[in-house]
Amino acid sequence: MKNFLILCTAIFLYSCNSKTKTIHDTVKKENNKNIVSSDTLTKHLKPFNSELPTIGLLMYNGVLQSEVIATSDVFAKPTEDGKQLFNVITIAETNKPITTEEGMHFVPDYTFDNCPNLTALFVPSAYDMYAQIHNKKIVNFIKEKNKEVEYVVSNCAGAQLIGKSGIADGHKIVTWIGGGKQLQKDYPNLKVQNDSLITFVEDGKFSSSNGNLASYISALNLLEKMTSTEHKEFVESYLYLDRLQNWKE
Repeated sequence: MKNFLILCTAIFLYSCNSKTKTIHDTVKKENNKNIVSSDTLTKHLKPFNSELPTIGLLMYNGVLQSEVIATSDVFAKPTEDGKQLFNVITIAETNKPITTEEGMHFVPDYTFDNCPNLTALFVPSAYDMYAQIHNKKIVNFIKEKNKEVEYVVSNCAGAQLIGKSGIADGHKIVTWIGGGKQLQKDYPNLKVQNDSLITFVEDGKFSSSNGNLASYISALNLLEKMTSTEHKEFVESYLYLDRLQNWKE
């Protein structure tokens, strides 16, 4: 009789544990479903569409992240009815994460070896451009892409890479405030503009800005050329640029 009671107790406890485990598993599955269903990332991913123009953002260690973000901010915005207009991709020498001047880590979408055809190439800057202008792979990449792209945009000291590559010789260019004299000395074939007076300049397929937040100007200018004034104004409103301009009022 004693053994029978022990057996019944064991069966009862096993049954309870099994039910409890089943309940826990069910709850866990439900929680996982909730996690998946609440993950909005997939709603915002923009798949590469070979039929769309592709905007390439060059990156390297020490890059000013505002000059990468500004361009992506502008060109990644959809139309008012939610239509994707561009592929916006980042490119670096390798697929390893790059470290920005501000210390963040950005993972490039493509490398120099597998970069797709581009419609526009944006060349950003770093506070110290020595390593970049002496990197033959970066300079050669810019030279090669210039053969296929319709537009090349430099921001801030990215103008030094444009000068080094020689692709804009004979064209107007502007760089960071205070950097124009040295840029003209290093690359006399460029028509360097007065950076204390000029924020943005366009000459043929080439355009340039003082960089940092002025990178929004070069991006918005090209966006208007590639789409319409109406879409540019929509993107400006999307970004609350009017609030930025009038924040003291």
